[in-house]
Amino acid sequence: MRREQLQPTALIAVSIVAGTVGWSGQVLLLPVAFAFPVLWALSRTRRTVAVVSTGYFLAASRGLPQGVANFYSSDLLPGLLLWLCASTGFVIVHTVLWTKRTGARPCRYLLAAVLMAIPPFGITGWAHPITAAGVLFPGWGWWGLVAATAGVMGLVTRMWPAVAIVLAGFWIWAAATWDEPKLPESWQGVDLEMGKSLGRDPSMQRHLDLIATVKDRASGGPFTIVLPESALGFWTPTVERLWVKALQESDVTVIAGAAVIDPGGYDNVLLVLSGDGARVIYRERMPVPGSMWQPWRSLLGASGGARARFFANPVVTAAAARVAPQICYEQLIVWPVLQSMLQEPDFIVAVGNGWWTKGTSIVAIQRASTQAWARLFAKPLVLSFNT
Repeated sequence: MRREQLQPTALIAVSIVAGTVGWSGQVLLLPVAFAFPVLWALSRTRRTVAVVSTGYFLAASRGLPQGVANFYSSDLLPGLLLWLCASTGFVIVHTVLWTKRTGARPCRYLLAAVLMAIPPFGITGWAHPITAAGVLFPGWGWWGLVAATAGVMGLVTRMWPAVAIVLAGFWIWAAATWDEPKLPESWQGVDLEMGKSLGRDPSMQRHLDLIATVKDRASGGPFTIVLPESALGFWTPTVERLWVKALQESDVTVIAGAAVIDPGGYDNVLLVLSGDGARVIYRERMPVPGSMWQPWRSLLGASGGARARFFANPVVTAAAARVAPQICYEQLIVWPVLQSMLQEPDFIVAVGNGWWTKGTSIVAIQRASTQAWARLFAKPLVLSFNT
């Protein structure tokens, strides 16, 4: 192999390793994603940048083809097509903003990072390196985000080896002193293993089983119990009456996922239930593009699909606490959690229904990302997933 071909090949190989290791689902490995800005800056041509960006993104999101195949009970082809389409925005942004002028690179990369953190590009802004801020600077809050951003900008300059050494020092210290985010007092998240039947089985027995699980977890005192996304299925007056009646003789409050349907489509929501009644407290800001959020349907005059609320309800009130909700896909992107943190919530509640991710690391990545953000802002965290 000629020397001029060796450097691009090495950059591409390292980008794939960075995407694979950084987004393996291990929270303390998230800073490996900081290798990507270095590789972006070391690239000598836009073509190399495009391939490096593609390699990193596809490696980081490698569970998508299998997940889509599981969800639709199909072969891998639809998932492969969606995998490639999802990488388009990431690749275009980083390729177009790359420059040979070393002095302009920090601002160019900062612009790319911002674009991948907010809509429209941020809608598929997975694998954003800034997520690692919570590992490098736990408890620093917004100053930690500033420090991580400054570090990323330093990694695209000629001083990148020195910057990398400093960041590695913070990484080693954080790993040695790492603590998992704490649970808020009297709150508990319930993980279920009901597969794809959760939310799809409307039977009375399914709801009675969930009610029994809630009461068992809350035995011994007043508790707020969190159930996963879609746990209650389609929200109807009948389901509401059943749950409210079942909770009337207890001090339990339940936060659970459901779908609220109307003629135009549906909202993926979180509800709060108790013996006093039930109400919707959160409507998902960013459902999964393609499988849930289908904006093209309205352009074609068709109804259906989940609504994206984008910047609505970043913080909600439940059980006398101000909560930052995160449903499933929102845990993989940047702006929902940062928007919530601007409102100074008491803690984060993250739920998901990840039965379709079997055989992939998607749920582990969701958990790791949410833990990193919770540690950055020193917020307690409640997790509840179905697998």
